Amino acid sequence: MLAPLFRFMRPRRMLLPLLVVATALLVDFLRLDERAWFWFKEGQLSGVEQQASIWLPGYRVVVQGKSLAGLEQDETSGLTYNPASDTLFSVTGKHPQLVELSLAGDVLRRIPLIGFADPEGVEVLSGGRLAIIDERRRSLTVFSVDDHTRRIDAEDYPAFDLGFADAGNKGFEGIAWDSLNQRVLLGKERSPLGLFSLPFPGEDGAVGALQALPSQRAFVRDISSLSFDARTGHSLVLSDESRLLLELDGQGQPVSFISLVGGLNGLHRSIEQAEGVTMDAAGNIYIVGEPNLLYVFKKKAGS
Repeated sequence: MLAPLFRFMRPRRMLLPLLVVATALLVDFLRLDERAWFWFKEGQLSGVEQQASIWLPGYRVVVQGKSLAGLEQDETSGLTYNPASDTLFSVTGKHPQLVELSLAGDVLRRIPLIGFADPEGVEVLSGGRLAIIDERRRSLTVFSVDDHTRRIDAEDYPAFDLGFADAGNKGFEGIAWDSLNQRVLLGKERSPLGLFSLPFPGEDGAVGALQALPSQRAFVRDISSLSFDARTGHSLVLSDESRLLLELDGQGQPVSFISLVGGLNGLHRSIEQAEGVTMDAAGNIYIVGEPNLLYVFKKKAGS
């Protein structure tokens, strides 16, 4: 008598997984549909509007995944440009350290990060200070580095709680410094995915309140890194899962995008696990992907 019941229950047990898969496929379809719509809209921008933006379609890769020596087992994540030294900084998650790189991708030095659990993002702030996001601890730590720095101990610096206690491994990964408004921009990876601002410092040297920012039609599955361009007031949003680099204006509206899939924009192969993005003083774009690969994009002449 139980056999007919089991035959009845088996299809019901399979229904939920099928609904999950169907929902995921529908979400992906809507994102592709939205991306196609925006691609059409992007093509309608005038030359003047393109000149006033970063304009990602004008970029092509010039460095195809250069291996960062000695970081193969360290899970490189996050990237920022330091105008004072004309170098890049990144962090590694598996073995926490701050890594300084030349613009050509040479490892200049590695500084151990003591007391950090899962550093995911790094950014140069005003006054040459650096900030690191620890995703697992949901914290932001600010410190200074000079030529004599040999280690960074989290206990030596105040850590600012970013909230979202239940985020787990889906917390903040992206960080950028908005020099025009003297604030930190933060990108939460997912659940919920979103952009936030943090006045830093606020009145009397205190950090302000975390505020959600508009990010309309940001058709990406996740946010893995951010960068801010003071020349245009626009932000770059990097998505690992969508294999996409997106430009947003100050109101959170998409302006342009570029695919990180192999065969497009000069890429021989897709960028796997893109985890960090930044721009240098000349407007060149740098992307770092796990485990230790650096890509450089430069705007074509006349774009």
